[in-house]
Amino acid sequence: MALKDITLGQYFPGNSLVHRLDPRTKLIAVTLYIVALFLADFFVTYAMMLVVLALAIRISKVPLRSILRGLKPILFIAIFTALLNLFYTSGEHVLVKFWIFTITLEGVFNAFFMVVRIMMLIAGTFLLTYTTSPILLTDGLESLLSPLKKLHIPIHELSMIMSIALRFIPTLIEETDKIMSAQRARGADFESGNLMQRAKALIPLLVPLFISAFRRADELAVAMECRCYHGGEGRTRLRQLKYQGRDYGVLLFFLVITVLVGVLGHFGL
Repeated sequence: MALKDITLGQYFPGNSLVHRLDPRTKLIAVTLYIVALFLADFFVTYAMMLVVLALAIRISKVPLRSILRGLKPILFIAIFTALLNLFYTSGEHVLVKFWIFTITLEGVFNAFFMVVRIMMLIAGTFLLTYTTSPILLTDGLESLLSPLKKLHIPIHELSMIMSIALRFIPTLIEETDKIMSAQRARGADFESGNLMQRAKALIPLLVPLFISAFRRADELAVAMECRCYHGGEGRTRLRQLKYQGRDYGVLLFFLVITVLVGVLGHFGL
């Protein structure tokens, strides 16, 4: 897996319907999408969610290869989770039994649906960051969490931290790739040897990476102070968030899908 395969936090500028949606709409829609995924129970409901995801990708005009490339880093986690479900799911229909492992038909179904669920979950959340700029994502989070201000929770600061962390993921990945290339040019080997040897080989990579990350954080803090940043109180926005007809339509669509998937999942479909 190459570092360029990690696309989390990247933003693809565009003028599609998904790009023009209010960030609050996309946050709520993704939440409903995740709920519906966990309510899905069998082939019919998973097929419905796959159609919804494919439709969203098509409308967003985000390249499919970018989404598929972003799924590569979590492929190992998905396969590992599938193996756990395959070998440790009990059931009545035993297919294979050897040593301490038992593979049942229910385990095969659970393993398959678990992989599909993880992949669709990551792809749906990636689509949110691909079509929403960090500024709008911060404003949307702050607006949705604004009721918590009554509990004296610094919502604006928390939203800003989350947005900055998400925004700097591609930057740190690019920095890591540059450092790895420089270390390889000096004879470093990150791929051969056992697990302990590979871990030791990462030390020359981690030290300059941490130094670079702290330097960028300090530069960002100085830049924010020079612009008189003082938190959320009294701040104005260049773009005021306002729901439009398309936002209500999208929210109604995802609400209906969630309810429908929940009903069909109740009947085991």
